[in-house]
Amino acid sequence: MYTIATLQDLRRHLQLAPSDASADDDLLRGLQEASHYLESNTQRRYCPRQTTLDAPGDASAPDQVILPDDLLELHTLHHDGVAIDLGRVRRIPQDPDMPASVLQLDGAAGVALSISGLWGWHDRWRSAWCDSGDALGSAADASASTIAVANVDGADAIGASPRFQVGQLLRIVDEYLRVTEIDSAGNTLTVLRGVQGTIAIVDMVVRYSELLLRSGPLDAAPNPQLERLRRLRL
Repeated sequence: MYTIATLQDLRRHLQLAPSDASADDDLLRGLQEASHYLESNTQRRYCPRQTTLDAPGDASAPDQVILPDDLLELHTLHHDGVAIDLGRVRRIPQDPDMPASVLQLDGAAGVALSISGLWGWHDRWRSAWCDSGDALGSAADASASTIAVANVDGADAIGASPRFQVGQLLRIVDEYLRVTEIDSAGNTLTVLRGVQGTIAIVDMVVRYSELLLRSGPLDAAPNPQLERLRRLRL
């Protein structure tokens, strides 16, 4: 299950009663399709992922590396298995709230590089996460698919309730987990081991999900909102 907005986001948008869960399966399918539609049309991913990507060298710009995706955080950089000192690297743009599209290197550019980091698009990355206001009920096993918490239905640090939602992306230290089920009685979360997009992106996915549910498949007609978000290949 991969969704940018959560089931609760869409239920709230459609003004469904808390007790009305009869359409949840259809709502989740709509969220998945709308998320795919948005990402495929803008050529961006709005939920970050930790991975390693390769970037070829460019002899015409020996001091720069064009990144294959939006880079939120740079963790390591290697050439032929040899680590490159990150102190010699400058990201462009330099704004830490925005993803980088280019790395400028001192002396090691023009060669193919292996880049490990956190990839995805967000325009306010330093404020992307909200404290859940909860704590693990017990130490989380590295391979467990269920997580015990103190209170699944309480409010988070900014007062939003419930603090946990199906489709939500959680972060525990450096690990990312996606919520697939919630057991209110047992205060447990079923998760896939793994930020949401910005408010504007979440809102767009919710509205596209509503269109899917009400009128069927989305067409590929030009959309100014999507064009503004489209990633330009340098």
